[in-house]
Amino acid sequence: MPNAYENIPQQVEGEKTDTIHIVDCPTLEQAHHLFLLAKDRLKDISMWHQFSGFGSARFAITDAQGKELYKMAEKGDLFYINLPAPGPLAGDGKEWVRIEAMDLLEDANAESEYLTMTVRPIANPRHHNDASIAHFYDHRSTSTFIVERYKNNVSVAVHGRNETPNTSTNLYDTVRNTIIALAAREGLSFPQWKSLAKGILEYK
Repeated sequence: MPNAYENIPQQVEGEKTDTIHIVDCPTLEQAHHLFLLAKDRLKDISMWHQFSGFGSARFAITDAQGKELYKMAEKGDLFYINLPAPGPLAGDGKEWVRIEAMDLLEDANAESEYLTMTVRPIANPRHHNDASIAHFYDHRSTSTFIVERYKNNVSVAVHGRNETPNTSTNLYDTVRNTIIALAAREGLSFPQWKSLAKGILEYK
């Protein structure tokens, strides 16, 4: 049987992080309906800050040139993260990523169903002549978002792998990226992903 966690990239170097929130539903039918809702919310990236609540970063899907769009996420889409902190010069103040993989298994009668989405840092699409990664992590790093129903339980998880500071850029960004990456390693990114996971399952 397919397994959502097979879609998480292998941990090779750097740090790894795991954040999860789980809701137990009274019936399988209710769990399936919550899964469908959570699946759509995970794909609604431009609304993540609302699901996360006060103090959240802001997120927006863009086209290949970095122009904001409102759409449900698909493989290949770009999006930016605007942290409530000084942003990288390379990203015009924003962290940029690409959705490099999505996998959906939807079956109300199965023991498990899931949606996985893996993103990876990229260069700023608005700067065509600058190949510098516009993120505090380098291109080896990934984040995999998973919405899963297992029997009557529905979960949202974020799994960071190979989290390595991005130091192949200008001096300001190198220092800034190192500081933020170290802060994330010490758990300062946990509240953002925990609030997102909880909000996706409970947001009204």
